[in-house]
Amino acid sequence: FVKAMEKSGVVCPKSFAVDNYQDALKAAEKLGFPLMIRVAYTLGGRGSGIVENLKEFEVFAKRALAQSIIHQILVEESVWGWKEIEFEVVRDVSNNCIINCSMENVDPMGIHTGESIVVAPTQTLTNEEYQMMRCASIRVVQNLGIIGECNIQYALNPISKEFQAIEINARLSRSSALASKATGYPLAYFATKLALGYLLTELKNTVTGITTACFEPSIDYIVLKYPRWDLDKFRRVDRHIGTQMKSVGEVMAIGRT
Repeated sequence: FVKAMEKSGVVCPKSFAVDNYQDALKAAEKLGFPLMIRVAYTLGGRGSGIVENLKEFEVFAKRALAQSIIHQILVEESVWGWKEIEFEVVRDVSNNCIINCSMENVDPMGIHTGESIVVAPTQTLTNEEYQMMRCASIRVVQNLGIIGECNIQYALNPISKEFQAIEINARLSRSSALASKATGYPLAYFATKLALGYLLTELKNTVTGITTACFEPSIDYIVLKYPRWDLDKFRRVDRHIGTQMKSVGEVMAIGRT
């Protein structure tokens, strides 16, 4: 992942993959606190967390190692508090690429996307910031050779133009479903057709009935996603939102303001 990002000219948070506590401790000493701990091969951020000191690190790291099915964790420098931005990218076998949708989390980095309020399109980016991440997304998808749909998540420093890639889903994801509904662009349908060898220029948008799939959607409204928690069924769960996803669904709204 990191090598592919470097080839695309995209920076990633510094990190070390380790399979024991001793190596995790060495990684923490090199990176310094605060740190992000991720568990290998889990979904929804299970077992992950941000640690501020060595005492918290020991508890989180040992627990995370125990939760991983391959006994591996990622010790990563923290970008807590940065903006979280997502891009949905579509590419065909002839290397044609479009951006289907851009999305911005209302909550900053440190809050799982599934726990956050999300708005589409992005609302607080300058044109320069948007174009930087748009171009980076296309380079990444082209270098990875992804055919179909891809979701890329970035952390953007709110006081500078620095951004880092934090996650790539080379498949349809929860965010893809939101993007598809928000733009009227049937991502699942197109991704399937592209995987079969069709080109973006050959596919007609089944929703508009006029444009082809190579046209980037342009919306003149705002789409808001709000997560839903079923706290009546999970009464003993910690109600503080964070890096682990606890929501069980979401609600989408569309409006002009």
